[in-house]
Amino acid sequence: MPRNDRVIETSRAISLIFNIGCVVIINLAFFLLTLQPEMARVNVSYLREMWVLVNVSAIPALAMGSMRRHEQRAMLLDKVVKSTLISVALHALFLLSLTTFLHLDDMRIRDYLLFYAMMLVGMLLFRVAAAYALKEYRRRGYNYTRVVIVGAGANGERLASSLQKDGGFGYKILGFFDDSADGASESAAVYPISTLRKFVEDNEVRQIFYTLSGQNDVLADVIRIADDNCVEFYYVPQIPRTLARNFELNSVGHLPLLSIRNNPLKKNINRLLKRSFDLAVSSLFLCFYPLVYIVVAIGIKMSSPGPVYFRQERTGYLGRSFECLKFRTMKVNATSDICQATKNDPRKTRFGEFLRRTSIDELPQFVNVWRGEMSIVGPRPHMLMHTEQYTELIDRYMLRHAVKPGITGWAQVNGYRGPTDELWKMERRVEYDVWYIENWSLLLDMKIIVRTVINAFRSDENAF
Repeated sequence: MPRNDRVIETSRAISLIFNIGCVVIINLAFFLLTLQPEMARVNVSYLREMWVLVNVSAIPALAMGSMRRHEQRAMLLDKVVKSTLISVALHALFLLSLTTFLHLDDMRIRDYLLFYAMMLVGMLLFRVAAAYALKEYRRRGYNYTRVVIVGAGANGERLASSLQKDGGFGYKILGFFDDSADGASESAAVYPISTLRKFVEDNEVRQIFYTLSGQNDVLADVIRIADDNCVEFYYVPQIPRTLARNFELNSVGHLPLLSIRNNPLKKNINRLLKRSFDLAVSSLFLCFYPLVYIVVAIGIKMSSPGPVYFRQERTGYLGRSFECLKFRTMKVNATSDICQATKNDPRKTRFGEFLRRTSIDELPQFVNVWRGEMSIVGPRPHMLMHTEQYTELIDRYMLRHAVKPGITGWAQVNGYRGPTDELWKMERRVEYDVWYIENWSLLLDMKIIVRTVINAFRSDENAF
C-alpha cells in the first residue's frame, strides 16, 4: 500500500477509534443510569427501547459534533470542549425528538439530566485523553501530513515555523520549491519549481502551500498540479508582520476581499458573558480571600516594614488608568514606578520572592476584577510609563487596551511573562494579546485559567 494511502487509512482508523470510544462512554452512562434504585420501577422492555434510541442518537451527534482530525492541532482544549458540548447537545436534541415522536416518556427529567451529566463528563475526559494521546503519537513521527511549500522566502519560512511549532499539528515538510536566487531555507531542502509535479507524484504529497506573489503563471501551474494529483491546495497571502492580524474572507460581487476580524467582545452578549463569569469567580474567591490575606499579611510585615498592598497606576480599558493592587514583595523604595523587577533584584524580600514565584502576589487583583477595572483573563496591565514608551515603538500596541486587562493572559501562558528588557519580547507579547482579543471565547478564557494554575505549580524562569 502506498505511504499516502497508509496515512489516510491511519487517520480513518484513529477517527473510528475516537468515535467508538465516545459510543462506549454513552453506553456506560446509560448503564450507570439504569443501576439507580429508582429505575427499578421502569419496564425492562422500555429500557431496551431507550437503549436503542440512545445509540441511534449517537450517530448524528458524533458526525455533526466531531472535530476535523488532521487540519488542526491534536490538542486545542477549547475546541475539544466546544465539540463535546455540541455532541452532547445534539444527542439530547435527537433523543428527545425520538422519544416524543414515539411517545416513550417514562423517564423523568432528573433521569435525563443525570444521564447527560455523566455523558458530558465522560466524553470530556475521554476526548482530552485521546487528544493528548494523538498529539504524542504525532510527535513520535506518526500520522503526519506530507506537505510542500512553494516559495522559500520570508513568507514561506513563517509558514514553516507555524506548521512545525507543535508536533500536535502533524505536518511533515518535505521541501520548498523556489526559483529565486535567494530562495534558501534552513527548514528543508529547496528545489526548482519545474520539478514540483514529479516530486508530488513520487513522494505522495497531500498538501501544497503557495506563498509566492506576483507570479500568476506559476500559480496557475501549481494549482493544475494539485488538481491533477488530488492534492489539497492552500494559498498563503503575503501579509506583512505589521498586519499580522486575523482576517475574514468576504466578497464584493465576485471579487474576494480580506477584512480584519472584529473584536468578539464588541458584542453585548459576549461582554455580558465575560463580565458575569468574572463576577461569579471573583465573588467566590473573595469569600475565602480574608484567610489568604491574613497569612500573607503576616509574612509581608515580618519580612520588611511597610504596607501589605503595593498600589500602582496602570493602563486599563481604552487607555484609562486605574490603581492596580498587588501584595507587596519589595522593600519600600522610590523606584518601584520606573524600574521593573529583575532576577536578582536587591529590592525584593525573601518572602516576596516566594509570592512572585507562585503568583500569589497577583491575588489582590481579584478586587480589581470585582470592581470592574480588570478581568480574570486579558492582556496584562503595564505601568503608565511603559504605555507611553511602547505606543511609540510598537505597532498595534494600543489595540491591547480594547479589552479590560487581566490577572493572567494568553501571552503569559505562552511564555511571555516577566520583564520586557528587550523590545522583541514586548512585540511578541503584543502579538499574543491581539490574537487573544480577536479570538476571544469563554472556553479560551477557561483554557488560559487552567494553564495558569498548572504553571503556578511549575518553576517559571520568568517568575521574578
